[in-house]
Amino acid sequence: MKKIYNILALVFIGMTTMHAQVDRSKQPVAGPAPTINIEAPKSFKLSNGLEVMVVENNKLPRVSVSLTIDNPPVLDGDKAGVSSLTSAMLGKGSKSVSKDVFNEEVDYMGANMNLSSRGGFASGLSKYFNRLVEMMADAAINPNFTQEEFDKEKEKILEGIKSEEKNVKAAADRVKYLLAYGKNHPYGEYESAQTVGNVNLSDVNKFYQNYFVPDNAYMVVVGDVKFKDVKKAVTKNFSNWRKGLAPSITYPKAQNVQFTQINFIDMPNAVQSEISVVSTVDFKMNDEDYHAALIANKILGGGFNSMLNLNLREANGWTYGARSSLRAERDAAALFTAGASVRNAVTDSAVVETLKEINNIRTVNVTEDQLKNVKAKYLGDFVLAMEKPQTIARYALNIKRNKLDKDFYKTFLSKINAVTVEDVKRVANKYFLANNLRVVIAGKGSEVVEALERVQYNGKKLPIKYFDKYGNATERPVFSKPIPKGVTAKTVIENYIKAVGGEEKLASVKTLHFTGDFNAMGQTMKLNKKQMIPNKELQEVLHPQAGPIFKQVFDGEKGYSAQMGQQKPLEGEDLEKSKAKKNVLFEELVLDISKATLESVVSINGEDAYLIKVGDESRFYNAKSGYLVKVEETIEAQGQKVSVSTEYSNYTPTNGVQFPFSVTIKQGPQTFGMIIKEVKVNEGVTEADFK
Repeated sequence: MKKIYNILALVFIGMTTMHAQVDRSKQPVAGPAPTINIEAPKSFKLSNGLEVMVVENNKLPRVSVSLTIDNPPVLDGDKAGVSSLTSAMLGKGSKSVSKDVFNEEVDYMGANMNLSSRGGFASGLSKYFNRLVEMMADAAINPNFTQEEFDKEKEKILEGIKSEEKNVKAAADRVKYLLAYGKNHPYGEYESAQTVGNVNLSDVNKFYQNYFVPDNAYMVVVGDVKFKDVKKAVTKNFSNWRKGLAPSITYPKAQNVQFTQINFIDMPNAVQSEISVVSTVDFKMNDEDYHAALIANKILGGGFNSMLNLNLREANGWTYGARSSLRAERDAAALFTAGASVRNAVTDSAVVETLKEINNIRTVNVTEDQLKNVKAKYLGDFVLAMEKPQTIARYALNIKRNKLDKDFYKTFLSKINAVTVEDVKRVANKYFLANNLRVVIAGKGSEVVEALERVQYNGKKLPIKYFDKYGNATERPVFSKPIPKGVTAKTVIENYIKAVGGEEKLASVKTLHFTGDFNAMGQTMKLNKKQMIPNKELQEVLHPQAGPIFKQVFDGEKGYSAQMGQQKPLEGEDLEKSKAKKNVLFEELVLDISKATLESVVSINGEDAYLIKVGDESRFYNAKSGYLVKVEETIEAQGQKVSVSTEYSNYTPTNGVQFPFSVTIKQGPQTFGMIIKEVKVNEGVTEADFK
């Protein structure tokens, strides 16, 4: 014990001595940028054009092999999807080894391997290096393109396209790139059911023969290997890769708009707006302004403490995160983009503030603190990255591909540190355009367009142009229709009650027990929900193997929630909300019609629906079936207001009552799905369930 005290005493003395020597009243002066010593990888080149770089690192008995086919972007045209299908089929064995046998051997080695139309990657224990290279070469040079595999992969892509039909962010990204680059540019085209349907197996073979060639290919090997062994293995297995040069392709130059404008995509199912302010600029890694532009973007929207995030998230609480991006492009114009996902109610305000911050960095000097903090972040990230041998290989590849000076990365930090406040303003004016911006917004037009039509920029109203979710120009959508004569909030609610079973039948329901699947973040879990009138409720989410993940119980007066083994009582606002429910089974039976307002007739999933406002909640009832199809509300989450949308579909009868067996919940950027497998009416529920 005495020894420990002595050690602590020595530490304390050392600390007090250090304090005595340092003047804490003065801010430390930043030292010079650290010297970066990057040893060039050893390299060799095969006669077919494949260039190989090797980084030897024996810290761990592992190795990775990266293959990059450095072709310019390819325009698939009316067969958009052929490159995706080629990627999906590569790496599924070879002409001599079946897919199953191939995958089994990769698994046996504890390795990873994948190929695509732009190259491939393999990693594993270094003792298996020779076999990894052999298998990678076999799969790449002798692909197993069969009709059966083609049909499977094609169906997967078509299913993916179908699943994103109502995805607001997917639509926003698709239209953003199409408008920025044009539909006849590789970056502007997109895959559709029609273009993928046009692709056949012979197209995949043709694409592979034309573009999967070694003339512009690089291989980077990193890990516990010897250069001579790598050269021997790669030469042996990749020398017979057929020499060839990919076809030369020309496409139109991307054009910015003549004046700043809003390009709006109406997505009636959107619970938040996807905003992207975009323009194309000429920006390459070998530009003189490259380092200054990186700094300027970081300050504007490249990190948590950026101007955009501090405004839209921290000051206003409109979004989980606001960002900007400017990435150098070698073969095409670069895309500058800034924006965020925000609640419908603040879409117009978010547009105004985003444009304001872009204008601020162009006209007002950033502070020395802003500049210093961003430089420090680059320094930390750069030094941390240098600890990974893959970084050296990636830097070497960048130098080759982008024709950079051989000392590009050795001088990287000194050039970052040399950026001045004046440099930031200069490059902001060069790359962050002010008068040629597209403000691309995908959102719920019925709730946001009226306010957007009043947005002003530089003293003038921003013009709005309308597009569908595939980038086709349209007229201003009709967001609501006249309410038919005789239809009121009361009649809509009465029609709903009648449609799902009638008042007498609903009133006879005393308990409900739902079981099904709960889908969240790519995982499927089990759902168990029990309800009893007047106001008792149990909700459980269970992992198929691990058991309970979440549980909430309320017995009418008190309750608790349990998550990850931690239980806490319902308190405060959560408790009051639970107590306020008079009948948790069918809310329409106890709805105060005097507080309900029939607002309009809107389109939900292509069908007319009546919108009824009840306080801050919006309820949508299908005009034809009478069913409740959607509920929208705003809740508090993590100190921010978040829009929540719940969609109901697939109504199915149980004991004379219609229940929605499919429920989709969208909360901010997250989507959860529930598929009800069974509903029990007046059975399987007791008072004991709510203890």
